[in-house]
Amino acid sequence: MGDATKLAFAVFLISCSSGAILGRSETQECVYYNSSWEKERTNRSGIEPCYGEKDKRRHCFATWKNVSGTVEVVKQGCWLDDVNCYDSNECVEKKESPDVFFCCCEGNMCNERFLYAPEVPPGSSKSANATINPKSTIPTSNPFPPKPPIFSTLLYSLVPIIGLAAVVLFSFWMWRHHKLAYPAALVPTHDPGPSPPSPVLGHKPLQLIEVKARGRFGCVWKAQLLNEYVAVKIFPIQDKLSWQNEYEIYSVSGMKHDSILHFIGVEKRNNNLDLELWLITAYHDKGSLTDYLKANVVSWNELCHIAQTAARGLAYLHEDIPGHKDGHKPSIAHRDIKSKNVLLKTNLTACIADFGLALKFEAGKSAGDTHGQVGTRRYMAPEVLEGAINFQRDSFLRIDMYAFGLVLWELASRCTACNIMNKKKKQQYVIKYK
Repeated sequence: MGDATKLAFAVFLISCSSGAILGRSETQECVYYNSSWEKERTNRSGIEPCYGEKDKRRHCFATWKNVSGTVEVVKQGCWLDDVNCYDSNECVEKKESPDVFFCCCEGNMCNERFLYAPEVPPGSSKSANATINPKSTIPTSNPFPPKPPIFSTLLYSLVPIIGLAAVVLFSFWMWRHHKLAYPAALVPTHDPGPSPPSPVLGHKPLQLIEVKARGRFGCVWKAQLLNEYVAVKIFPIQDKLSWQNEYEIYSVSGMKHDSILHFIGVEKRNNNLDLELWLITAYHDKGSLTDYLKANVVSWNELCHIAQTAARGLAYLHEDIPGHKDGHKPSIAHRDIKSKNVLLKTNLTACIADFGLALKFEAGKSAGDTHGQVGTRRYMAPEVLEGAINFQRDSFLRIDMYAFGLVLWELASRCTACNIMNKKKKQQYVIKYK
């Protein structure tokens, strides 16, 4: 038998053994429970069938709280593809004393019973293992039944094969996960740049789903926060100033407006040795105005609605409101107005986003870096490019208005009511001065 034949036969044996040993349970349905069923108008409990893409796994999950020694279940149901749930037949929370307990597992109805088994440091006498179901709390020192001696014998004899098979499978999974995480079709609107840092899912229940766009300061993910979708903008640590500036602008009094992107929160997350800065906002499936105009033309009524709502957002951003109910709302210059930073809601209401370069003007305080030549060059006014302008508050507001005029030009060029569209129906979407 030749060397090549021996190698093929060895790989075949490893594949067979790994398939038998490391096979996973297919999750078809999970226990369902929702403590907020009255508010969300859903069923309180039952069985939930799990659906998902064929090449992704499905899991079950459970979340609960410990209130004065009493277990209060928050939610149970199906969970999306998550590497932290792979090959786990038991639903076990291993973090020590979290505010909200979370566990996930693979297999039908595997979340019917869930465990709290924190990882206790060696030498500690504390035993915190507990087996929990929605009806009772039963502390136990050993929630798993003892294994027969034959199990240990088989385990030790198969360790070399299992280890080699695990390395092969893990390498294949890493390659496949990287390939699925960054498909070219998910970044249609932004200039290509360096690959974003790999996100981690250590904090639940916020779960990243797919990359929607990449930009100058980071990438934007579609994510799920409990039962709703959100957008997560991830900044690498070298763009901390942009992340911090955007967070400060969103935190200004009176920044809640229908035509300004709704802000949810920020987080700092560790990805191995790297620190990632997350900014979480509302998610709008239609994407940016650039995305929409590339694929669609607009009617006259739609043009007026988009332009009017975008103008309202920009006017509110520029306005100084001393008597606002939430406190003094200062005047803010965006400094990067463009169609990519105007998002569209389901009803085509426009909202302004991306405040990484914005400046706020407060009486008696410095506005910070008032250098004028920032943003996207093709949206800059000629006097800005020539450096022939005194960069004061009113000047920055006028710069925003010039850029907004170019956005309106892009919008009008895709309107069916314009003469140019009537003469040339198949005209492609073009960005001004590109």
